[in-house]
Amino acid sequence: MTDVEFTPLPDGAPGAGASSETDLTRLTDVTVELTVEVGRTRMSLGETMSLGQGSVVTLDRLADKPVDLLVNGRPIARGEVVVIDEQFGLRITEVNGAEGVAAARSAAPVTFEPAALGAGDAPPALPDAA
Repeated sequence: MTDVEFTPLPDGAPGAGASSETDLTRLTDVTVELTVEVGRTRMSLGETMSLGQGSVVTLDRLADKPVDLLVNGRPIARGEVVVIDEQFGLRITEVNGAEGVAAARSAAPVTFEPAALGAGDAPPALPDAA
């Protein structure tokens, strides 16, 4: 195996001490999928097939607990469900991994509309909880 020696990049070159904020501005137009997860449950296929109009599925989360906000399936925040002009919204109460960064943004609710499922459509699969 041969040793490789790298020459430092000059100041101002891409990747040389560039701030992460500058690098992230390139991503501001990227579209991502936001999902608000109210809860999960497991049931047998037989129980699932017996579900019909009026059936109630009990979820693993208590009604007074915050719900999860996921971006492309990854949890990034938690919050409380609110109603804004007859639409559901989410008031973010905590951001995963952020210490005080989201405090200024937490007051603005994020609205979302669940995708409508047609007759015979199945809801998207839930990944197993790790």
